Amino acid sequence: MTSRNYNLHDGKVGSALTIRLTPKASRNAVSGIAEDGTVKIHVTASPDGGGDNKALIQLLAKILDIPTANIAIIAGESGRDKIVSIVGLDAVTLTKLVRAHLEE
Repeated sequence: MTSRNYNLHDGKVGSALTIRLTPKASRNAVSGIAEDGTVKIHVTASPDGGGDNKALIQLLAKILDIPTANIAIIAGESGRDKIVSIVGLDAVTLTKLVRAHLEE
């Protein structure tokens, strides 16, 4: 069994997203939602040096209209599948905002 490192926040009210990140895309966008609820996001940044993670956090901050400090990757920093903590937004509001930014 492989060991995973998890970063936990201090229990403030918030939500979590499961994300499938595609780096080196042609544009930054929320591209879809999988059957299991995973949000598919594309970013133009390369994964080199964590650029894709930074771009993901900036995109989420923009579409959710919250500070980047309220967003943390709590699992999957080095992979494409991630769990992201969003502090300050409940699950219903988070879902509405993400769906509003889906590409058609």
